[in-house]
Amino acid sequence: MTHQTLAQTLFKSADKLRKNIDAAEYKHIVLGLVFLKYISDSFQATFERVQNEGGDTEDKDEYLAYNAFFVPTKARWGYIMENAKQSNIGSLLDNAMQTIEQENPSLKGVLPKVYAKENLDSICLGGLIDLLSNLSLQGDSTQSSDILGHIFEYFLGEFALSEGKKGGQFYTPKSVVELLIAMLEPYKGRVFDPCCGSGGMFVQSELFVQSHQGSIDDISIYGQESNQTTWRLAKMNLAIRQIDSSQVKWNSEGSFLNDAHKDLKADFVIANPPFNDSDYSGELLKLDGRWKFGTPPTTNANYAWIQHFLYHLAPKGVAGFVLAKGSLTSNTATEGEIRKNLIESNLIDCIVNLPAKLFLNTQIPACLWFMRRSKTNKEILFIDARNCGELINRKNRILTSDEIQKISQTYHNWRAAKDYEDIKGFCKSASLQEVAALGYTLTPGRFVGLEESEEDFDFETEFTHLKEKLQSQMQEEEALNKRILANLALIEK
Repeated sequence: MTHQTLAQTLFKSADKLRKNIDAAEYKHIVLGLVFLKYISDSFQATFERVQNEGGDTEDKDEYLAYNAFFVPTKARWGYIMENAKQSNIGSLLDNAMQTIEQENPSLKGVLPKVYAKENLDSICLGGLIDLLSNLSLQGDSTQSSDILGHIFEYFLGEFALSEGKKGGQFYTPKSVVELLIAMLEPYKGRVFDPCCGSGGMFVQSELFVQSHQGSIDDISIYGQESNQTTWRLAKMNLAIRQIDSSQVKWNSEGSFLNDAHKDLKADFVIANPPFNDSDYSGELLKLDGRWKFGTPPTTNANYAWIQHFLYHLAPKGVAGFVLAKGSLTSNTATEGEIRKNLIESNLIDCIVNLPAKLFLNTQIPACLWFMRRSKTNKEILFIDARNCGELINRKNRILTSDEIQKISQTYHNWRAAKDYEDIKGFCKSASLQEVAALGYTLTPGRFVGLEESEEDFDFETEFTHLKEKLQSQMQEEEALNKRILANLALIEK
């Protein structure tokens, strides 16, 4: 069974136990148990190693040497499993989370203590524990981390789908993150996300490095999140992947009012900030030193985010981020002037127009911006991907792996000035003069044009065909109406 199939099967089984609990609440219950399973499996593998080496298995300092969390006796999965059918299992789980935090300072304030609530019955909890207990991973912490990490990530996505608009606030669709990572290629250096949600950008950055035979020690991550509940999810998500999250910070003020990494200059900035945020305290930031290209309007944070990203970008750094498509053309207040200054400063590398229905929390059209401080060519690559993606349900779409490869490879070919050519309807490399001639708007469709049709379109033939089809359908409708009226007359008799 593949990791994906296993995750799907587990989620379906776990969702059946949800009953009348809201997805927003239930996700903390399930994800907390997945984390507890991971941390216990990891501890058990290290426990056996310490034991075989003659060490003291109950000395938590022994586990620091192996970069493993210490799990107290009554928080270990074996103990939880033994008591899964007890009526007080909720209290036992809350106590387990509490003691793990006490023994591991890096997890302080992170783990959920929600299991003793009245609306969560012990039968549901016992069922969830049984589900996860079937994952027999003890003795192989690497496999445990990989499988449970995938399960955690899959569950995050499914809960985000269940929550709809609210879910999108903590989760960026995986295919969008994969596209950003594929285009940025963060092999080495400092990766920064000042609105990091549940940490998906960091996880995909690490997976990218590993998939290209690199060392995860070559990158370090820095993040900030203003929603404490979401920050907790990020900390657990990263811990399962054994990613150092010590520089992923939380404060309620957020990145604009209380920048947790004031002096950071990152090699990569990767982010999905809130679209068109009107409540970012812009009136308190009018004289902020980050506004090098113009003071953003107080009613929309889009251009505040852009300049915040640039402020934290190293001299040779590159940023890739999601914004509402309106940011490409808006002239509200100072936005048009700021965009003009960014273009004339040759900071904009590439713009990608995204298809609809990718995001869970909004139907607002979105795009990707890529900005680079060390640009040499005075051109901007425009990619129109509006026709990409496949529907996974009535409301949601994903980018396929082939589409991600096509878009990212187009960008890399253009960057390398090798094997790149403009494709009508898809991509166009435009000079800054061409962009200026169109009023400094950045909508890809205005540059790439319409896709050329592979077939000659004969209007008269097509019109005649459609007219005949319509007439036939109207005749059929008339015949059906007569039959219906005749049947109604028989009923009345």
